[in-house]
Amino acid sequence: MKNIAIFASGSGSNFQAIVDAVQAGNLTANISLLVCDQPGAYVIERARAANIPSYIFRAKDYSSKEDFENEIALLLNNRNVDLIVLAGYMRLIGPTLLRQYEGRIINIHPSLLPDFPGKDAIGQALAAGAQWSGVTIHYVDAGMDTGPIIAQERTRLEEDETRESLQRKIQAIEHKLYPSILQMLLTIGDVKHDEKTGAY
Repeated sequence: MKNIAIFASGSGSNFQAIVDAVQAGNLTANISLLVCDQPGAYVIERARAANIPSYIFRAKDYSSKEDFENEIALLLNNRNVDLIVLAGYMRLIGPTLLRQYEGRIINIHPSLLPDFPGKDAIGQALAAGAQWSGVTIHYVDAGMDTGPIIAQERTRLEEDETRESLQRKIQAIEHKLYPSILQMLLTIGDVKHDEKTGAY
C-alpha cells in the first residue's frame, strides 16, 4: 500500500473526502501525515479525529523556505511517503520538495486550468463572467498552477450564480474526483510522471 502525505492550510474538506474514501475502501492508500502551515486551521481537527499525525508549522519561524521544506522532507522520508497530495495548501512548493518528489506532487485547483490560476479562482471566474468553470487535478511544477494536467471536470455557471453556489458545485466535484484520480495514480504502479514523454 502506498503512503501519502496531505498538505492543507484551511478547513480541509478535500482532506476529509480523501480520509472518507480510504475508510470506505475506495482509495487504497495510507495517509501517513498531514502537513499544515496554519496552526489554527480546522483541518488539524479533522486529522486528529482520524488519528492521522500532523506536522504543523509557521513559515515565519524559519529563515527560508528551504529550511522548513528540508524539515518536511525528512519527515516524509522517515514515513516512506510515495505521493504528496495538496488539498488547499496555500503555499507554492519550493525547489527542495520539487527536487525530492519530482513527478510525485499532485494538486487540485477550482478552475479549468489554464483559466484562473492562483488564488480565488472562483471569484476570478465570476468576475470574468465565465460560462464554465470546474476542477483541475494536475502535477505540481515550479510555476503557479502550470504543471501537467491529469484530469478536469466542468460545471456551467448559471446567470444568477453566486460565490456560495459555485463553491458548492466545485466542492461536490472535488470530493468525488480527487479520491478517484488518486486511486488511479496509486494503482498504475508508478506515480512518477515523465515530464519528457508525458507518460505516467
